[in-house]
Amino acid sequence: MSTATGIGSMPGPGTDDPARTYAETVRTVLGVLGELPYVPELPGRGAAATMTGRALAVVEGLGADLQPAGWRLTDAAGVDLRRARSLLAQDLDTVEELAQGYVGDFKTQLTGPWTLAATVEKHRGDKVLSDHGARRDLGQALAEGVRGHVADLRRRLPGVARLIVQVDEPALTAVLEASVPTASGLGRHRKVDLPEASATLTELLSAIAGAGAEPWVHSCAARTPLDLLRGAGARGLSVDLDQLDAADHDQLGQALEAGLGVALGVVPTAEPAQPVSEKASVERVLRWLDMLGFGLDEVSTQLVITPSCGLAGASPAWARRALELAGATARELSH
Repeated sequence: MSTATGIGSMPGPGTDDPARTYAETVRTVLGVLGELPYVPELPGRGAAATMTGRALAVVEGLGADLQPAGWRLTDAAGVDLRRARSLLAQDLDTVEELAQGYVGDFKTQLTGPWTLAATVEKHRGDKVLSDHGARRDLGQALAEGVRGHVADLRRRLPGVARLIVQVDEPALTAVLEASVPTASGLGRHRKVDLPEASATLTELLSAIAGAGAEPWVHSCAARTPLDLLRGAGARGLSVDLDQLDAADHDQLGQALEAGLGVALGVVPTAEPAQPVSEKASVERVLRWLDMLGFGLDEVSTQLVITPSCGLAGASPAWARRALELAGATARELSH
């Protein structure tokens, strides 16, 4: 049986009551995605609620604060990091309250070490990516923090049988292709070698698995190294179908053969000019499986249907509709 879920981000707040907006979003996710709901993210609330801010709130043993150029590591937690931690705790309180009695699978999201390294600055400026020791320390601190984060979610959601932690790595391709700009904007950071990239991801994914959750990795960027993610221990791969090339299709076929989950982004993140039906989405998935040589009955339980990427930029109405379409597509594939 196929399932459906969202990538993570949703629109909001859009009102002068962000807490109420977040609660309404949680209700939407729980109501529409009954088989694989997730902890929604509302980055429209500010830097503390972005994927970077939420990940830094999980990191253990490193301080950070918000500077004009963005997040920067510091000796101690600044006011902005304390706000990010408080907001994450409040959000999880809301999820815990509204999901009381829930039994089934659940998903949360966490920014991966390479996207963090390409986004966060060192103490004295420029990206963590520029310093081998700094990126090692950040990766280790993230792996340590995720253990406590998973334990916290397990405590809050005791009815969850399978907890998926989706590691978001939209910048991984840029890191490996040396296309992350330096602080001046005049140069590019040197690429990270594949062994180091793999080792850092393996440390995080192993920490997730060791804490009793299932590690998946998501990227809706083109040329994501899916073979590297599989080798690092990902138990599921989340992709945007429109971004895949021939090599990606082959890698996803191998992932399905190996029993891994595949979250396939087939629903548009922005409302299209022409209406989209679940029938059209179902046909896309079936054509893709036929191209790979799989029958639906062979891999149905491994497929998760999603929007093509996060929904933070969508209208509230379309965000809900996108989740509904993903759910309807999954149900149709399960018939």
